[in-house]
Amino acid sequence: MSPMGIRMSPFGVAVFCLFGVAIVLYHLYAGVLSSRLAAFRKKDVDLRELLAASVEAAVLGGKEVKKVREENSLKERSKGKTKEGENELLTMGDLLSHRKMYNLIRNTFPEVTVNSEEHDNMVDQIAVWSRDIPADIVEKIEEGRKVPAESVTVWIDPLDATQEYTENLVKYVTTMVCVAVDGKPVIGVIHQPFTGFTAWALVHHGSNMSPRSAYSVSPPKVIVSRSHSGKVKSYIQNAFGNGTTIVEAGGAGYKVLSLLQMPSGDTGDVDQADVYVHITFIKKWDICAGAALLTAMGGHMTSLKGEDIDYRETALTTGGLVASVGVDHKAILERLPSWDPAKQ
Repeated sequence: MSPMGIRMSPFGVAVFCLFGVAIVLYHLYAGVLSSRLAAFRKKDVDLRELLAASVEAAVLGGKEVKKVREENSLKERSKGKTKEGENELLTMGDLLSHRKMYNLIRNTFPEVTVNSEEHDNMVDQIAVWSRDIPADIVEKIEEGRKVPAESVTVWIDPLDATQEYTENLVKYVTTMVCVAVDGKPVIGVIHQPFTGFTAWALVHHGSNMSPRSAYSVSPPKVIVSRSHSGKVKSYIQNAFGNGTTIVEAGGAGYKVLSLLQMPSGDTGDVDQADVYVHITFIKKWDICAGAALLTAMGGHMTSLKGEDIDYRETALTTGGLVASVGVDHKAILERLPSWDPAKQ
């Protein structure tokens, strides 16, 4: 050994230099490589496939809802009180429908955000979309309509009109799925478990529903909630006159269907209305699917002040709502008295 210390061989010097260069290159390009890998990992979601899966989820959830009702095994309990002091009920129909619907969407599209009205720790790994696309969707919707998965929020209502469900007023009951992209509703599915009918729409691309041929606005027939109406009756009479016909109904999904033409040309067991008004707080899983259906047909669902509703994170919308199609929505809004649901 040299008294001056350890002397490295030429090979060792080369290895040391290469190692140093590698460290420098890593620090220079790690950020670039990381961002490129992240971009590579990002996935797109095909909207036609997501529509078909949403229809299947709503139908499967509806079968659970119908079965529980027919077996009279509701086992209802209260989840708490609404702002109006009404009980919010939870039944086995809500819970079993949630398990089918939530797990099917979550397992099939794990990259998207899924929000459901109900919460349950039961994970069903078997629940996945069958990959079947209904013939009417194939006929009307072209494939290849893709959006980034991170832009998608799915809203699920496993059982809309639970109060009416417990009273066996089953015509009001629906199961619903909505897909919002960047906060805007683009897919809406409303399924009626006790008739088997499913309404669906993909905004800008097609629907199995349509507006009716005529609506009345002088005055309109207004549909409102039968269980959470608050002061809506006097509010509507102040807007449109004491002669206004007010229809009380359960379920936000049902109320949206009342504005539309059923495919057969027959309204069946669905009331007809010209405008849907709600003046208290409401959750987004109640209204998102209906908003998508109306939007697909040139209609509108806004707050009482005419503001668009953002369907991203927060579940509660506090500005009330007005829904219409086939009429001048702005003219309807202009007739509404000033109202702040948050102060009621």
